[in-house]
Amino acid sequence: MGIFDFIKGELIDVIEWTDDSRDTLSYRFPDDDKAIKNGAQLIVRESQTVQFVYLGEFGDTFGPGKHTLTTDNIPILTKLASWKYGFNSPFKADVYYVNTRLFTGNKWGTANPIMLRDEDFGIVRARAFGTFDFKVVEVKTFLKEVAGSDQNFRLDEFADTMRSRIVSVFTDALATARIPVLDVAARYTEIGDALLPLINPVVSAKYGLEIASFIVENVSVPPEVEAAIDKRSSMAAIGNMNEFVKYQMAKGFEAGKGGGAAGTASELAVGFAIAQQMMAQAGMQPPPIPMVGGAAAPAAPAAPPPVPAAPAGSAAPATPAVADLLSPAEAAQALGVTESDVMSIIDSGELKAKKIGSAYRIRRAAIDEYLAQ
Repeated sequence: MGIFDFIKGELIDVIEWTDDSRDTLSYRFPDDDKAIKNGAQLIVRESQTVQFVYLGEFGDTFGPGKHTLTTDNIPILTKLASWKYGFNSPFKADVYYVNTRLFTGNKWGTANPIMLRDEDFGIVRARAFGTFDFKVVEVKTFLKEVAGSDQNFRLDEFADTMRSRIVSVFTDALATARIPVLDVAARYTEIGDALLPLINPVVSAKYGLEIASFIVENVSVPPEVEAAIDKRSSMAAIGNMNEFVKYQMAKGFEAGKGGGAAGTASELAVGFAIAQQMMAQAGMQPPPIPMVGGAAAPAAPAAPPPVPAAPAGSAAPATPAVADLLSPAEAAQALGVTESDVMSIIDSGELKAKKIGSAYRIRRAAIDEYLAQ
């Protein structure tokens, strides 16, 4: 081997990289401590960008095509190397290939719940996950902030880092957008598109990347919040509480066809209510509603003897009203419904009741008035 063949073997005259891995983001061309020949050929394929680095500083950038490395087409490197009159000798520089194609189907997700301020639920913890597609758009920023001087920077090295950064940006963007949690769960595609203008400026400036598509596949809240949502849906389905209570009473009648306790209680309560209305219309004193529990109602007492008229000038004796009062539980037994149903119509103002301390007492006349509505 002659001296010229030896020298030629120590120079790089063709620089190219064929990517067959499908998961490599950047690749540093191996020079094996060889110098690049003056006039060497640089081959850059589609979806590739080449960045020269000289003594730690960024030099020239090349897009797809075949390039001859001369003073004319590497002006930045010429300036960095202080080649005032051009160069005719080999030179040393690091050559980085960056893959600029679209990397699709990358998964993201919140490792821990994120805290959100929601107008419906106040402060709520939420988890989210989905997929995103990205590509490198700022080669220098990407090499400086992400890949560094790695010989072969692959997607699996970047996945965890990118996932955490995407989640951080997503959290900030979601908080800035102030999207209610209920709307997030209902409009995943719209929210992903709406968040792109908020995510991309940050990702591009910090990492030199562009998110082509951001897909939210699921947003979940803690079980107790889900239970609250279910309760709210149930209340919305019920609608008018008064009508709901009457519906439950009607169901009690249906159950009472077989002689059940609930049906018997409901039938007795409504029967006495009808009797009271008829006697009130005739000018007679209506009988009180009997107490009905799990057993059959007791027989109606005999009519009391007439009370003699009080002599003129004397005051009529007061009639005790305590016996005419019912607790919510007793009213529920008389109506054949649950105590919570009675409390609901008391809270809504449909059934009048008197609160004594922490307990409610209900007049029988108030129950008659409610049933007559």
